[in-house]
Amino acid sequence: MENTAPFEITDEMLASRGQRFVNYTIDIIIQYILYFILIIIVFIVNALLGSTSMPDQWFSGFQGTFFFLVFMTFYYTLFESYFSRSIAKYITKTMVVMEDGSKPDSSIILRRSLCRIIPFEAFSFLGYDARGWHDSLSCTYVVKKEAFERSRALFDSFEEIGKEQIFEH
Repeated sequence: MENTAPFEITDEMLASRGQRFVNYTIDIIIQYILYFILIIIVFIVNALLGSTSMPDQWFSGFQGTFFFLVFMTFYYTLFESYFSRSIAKYITKTMVVMEDGSKPDSSIILRRSLCRIIPFEAFSFLGYDARGWHDSLSCTYVVKKEAFERSRALFDSFEEIGKEQIFEH
């Protein structure tokens, strides 16, 4: 008889509140640095082209906030779609997975990234299970990479044992 129990994310695999806070802090610092570099590049290119039509307020006030939110969404979507991790998650050895342990597809990651724009969302991971709204609304989890991979390998090995026994009989 084949084991049909699905793989599940357990509490032991979940990233801690501390890891989540460090992820947020490192990622926001990196985003501001990259965004500042982008602004400098835009101004240099604009100056090289001899254009004076780009007002400074594009990067301040409402427009500046809007552009930064677009940049932030792009940052998370790019990194988490391709690597299941942002730069900070590499440092803290955590990663994003689906409830069944699979890698989220790009549309799920985009939803996850857009949810980060919700006001006060950054504080939502401070709840009981350290899951933020961007996690729960996208049905994703941030897990400790090593604990997750160890559990996943153990689960997969049990699945293989079950398959071998079925084929032998």
